[in-house]
Amino acid sequence: MRKLLLTVLAASTCLAAPVLADDDKIVVGFATAETGFMQAYDKPAQDAAMIRIKEINDAGGLLGKQIEVVNADTKTDRAEGAKAGLSVIDEGADLVVVSCDYDFGSPAALAAESSGLVSFFLCAESIKAGIQGVGPHSFSASVLAAVQGATMAEWAYNKKNARTFYRLLDTWTEYNKGICDGFDWMLPQLADAKLVGEDTFLNEDASIAAQITRIKSLPQEPDAIMLCTMMPGAVSAIKQIRAAGINSMILNGSGVDGSYWLSAVPDLSNFYVPVQGSIYGDDPNPDVTAFNAKYKEATGGDPSTQYVYPGYVMIDVWAKAVERAGTTDADAVVAELEKMKDEPTLFGPRTFTSELHHQNQARYLIVETNAGKPAVVDQWTISKPIPVADLMK
Repeated sequence: MRKLLLTVLAASTCLAAPVLADDDKIVVGFATAETGFMQAYDKPAQDAAMIRIKEINDAGGLLGKQIEVVNADTKTDRAEGAKAGLSVIDEGADLVVVSCDYDFGSPAALAAESSGLVSFFLCAESIKAGIQGVGPHSFSASVLAAVQGATMAEWAYNKKNARTFYRLLDTWTEYNKGICDGFDWMLPQLADAKLVGEDTFLNEDASIAAQITRIKSLPQEPDAIMLCTMMPGAVSAIKQIRAAGINSMILNGSGVDGSYWLSAVPDLSNFYVPVQGSIYGDDPNPDVTAFNAKYKEATGGDPSTQYVYPGYVMIDVWAKAVERAGTTDADAVVAELEKMKDEPTLFGPRTFTSELHHQNQARYLIVETNAGKPAVVDQWTISKPIPVADLMK
């Protein structure tokens, strides 16, 4: 009888062990690009997220549990993105982290929404990467693309005396459209600022000669070109504009931050982008410089783009919400996230509401590239938040 009892106890212990083990951890699933061009955006942000996860685990974990990470490669493909989302969900993800772009991250985010899980876009900046395009459990850790376009217009007007603007939109992604949407919202509010022309192109276009001809045929070169684009096509467009002898200020969004591509446009000057933090060693916040050193220690290389930073912020705010909720239950975590107003983070305050799971106003550093070398030259916060109704136009 004693032998039988021991056998039963041993069997029940074996059966219970996996359940206890699962209950002893919190799982973060990364359905992100490990291959394809989106890797250039996703990997740096994911590396930063891993730094924050390690900090939390080293400090005792989240709710007293260690955070475990599972991964699935979206291959920079929408169909594969949906599969990747389902894969990390099947592995028990409590949080599903998706690609740094609405178009490429939404398939995995929608899979999380269908499963009643919180999803965070690593750094997507379209309003659709949240409530409006995915659902009430979806958030982004970055700042809306529209804020970038509005920031560059208002800053150039006030600080560089720009009065004439040309709008050049790459229609490839929602992110690109968002930059120009913010520019369109801000420009009419700037007294005597004038849009002297506008045009479109596609990221994959080998030539934008026709668009350049229209710019050059203007009576006078515009003070600034609002270029709403991202990699990989941004390099070709910028190179062609400068090769055509157009010396106007080029304003862009954060999607072209980084020095990794500048060798393709030697001695580029008069080029400006907004960033949440500087990768160039000149951030006014010493804590950001310290983080950059920690990132290099962890990865072996310096941050390549400001899109490193939202990955860290994403884990930071989600973990705070989990601690305050006392659970990883999606509805409880969302409720705590939506209470955050100017929540301090290493890269600026974050606010979420039941209407908006993004930032519609933020302080940006302004990076100028001069003679091929980028550096912080200023900072700017748009004079008022962009209304949700305008973001949805």
